Amino acid sequence: MKEKLRDFFDNQLEHVLAGMPQRVHDLLAEVPLFVEDYPSDEVLAKLKLDDRTRLCGVYTGIPLDQRTSDDAPEVPDVVTIFREGIMCLAAGSSEQLREDELRRQIRITLLHELGHHHGLGEQELDSLGYG
Repeated sequence: MKEKLRDFFDNQLEHVLAGMPQRVHDLLAEVPLFVEDYPSDEVLAKLKLDDRTRLCGVYTGIPLDQRTSDDAPEVPDVVTIFREGIMCLAAGSSEQLREDELRRQIRITLLHELGHHHGLGEQELDSLGYG
């Protein structure tokens, strides 16, 4: 990814984060946010995806509603969002990347993955508008 496009995305992410409520910032203090250009081949294989532009984000960890006191953390909780997938989704078929739509898709992706941390499934997230 070109540096100028990466910087544009990161600036939009900062704008989105600045508008999030304090509770989201508190969650991100517990569940770190990573931003990558696109998912690794390993992530794509694990999720059985062949088009890296179709993945906007992923939550790694054990959802809160599935944890027990006996659970030893195997992997830390992490939310990773992917610039390429979010930008492709935001551009849509017009292939024009609008700032407002990019911000909207960043926000949806971030809240979607944090929803997985809380144990929400795809259907629940869809019904909340975070699908």
